[in-house]
Amino acid sequence: MSAQNIYSLDQHLEKNEEHTAQQTSQIYDAVKNSIKRYLHELEDTEPSEMYAMVLSQIEVPLLESVLEHTGGNQSRAAEYLGLNRGTLRKKLRIYDLD
Repeated sequence: MSAQNIYSLDQHLEKNEEHTAQQTSQIYDAVKNSIKRYLHELEDTEPSEMYAMVLSQIEVPLLESVLEHTGGNQSRAAEYLGLNRGTLRKKLRIYDLD
């Protein structure tokens, strides 16, 4: 591989890392703002079991979106998510998405 090709590959990888960082930041910001809004709207009401509620509110659309993107292919979806297929299938059953 020539020095020019290596340089081009390095530039491409840097751009992908920047793009991924921006996307991650957008997701982080959206989740954080939603949680702040939720807490503000509660006013004087004490939240309970917030951790489980937030995880389910994030996990369901994540699973749905990845499955839709993979055309329902659970093996590919599991790879995208970094889960083994058995774990994905268990989560799909929990949320009645199977």
